[in-house]
Amino acid sequence: MQLPLQITFRHMEKSEALEARIREKAEKLEKFASRITSCRVVVEQSHKHKHKGNGFQIHLDITVPGEEILVSRESDGNHGHADPYIVVRDAFESAKRQIEDFVKKQRGDVKNHHINSQEPPSE
Repeated sequence: MQLPLQITFRHMEKSEALEARIREKAEKLEKFASRITSCRVVVEQSHKHKHKGNGFQIHLDITVPGEEILVSRESDGNHGHADPYIVVRDAFESAKRQIEDFVKKQRGDVKNHHINSQEPPSE
């Protein structure tokens, strides 16, 4: 990355362990696209799940040449998603897929589905 990874915690205490996991996930993204110029991560504890405990929101803003990749994931109140590590995992998986698509598009690997109008429909 050209700019250092930025991690912000809102409405919660900073977690060294969660920050380490985020750094690990961000480093893995660089394996898919070495031209990532910046990555900003916001981890926010939301207070709107009054009956199910506090949830978490993760926002990723990743910049690659010519494009910005935005990902947001929010816990849904399930016990699994009340865990910020799972929300971070899901957000970075989504970002990975978007980065892979971006890289394929840059390489010209995306197939164009051309429909030949002269072919009769198959029966």
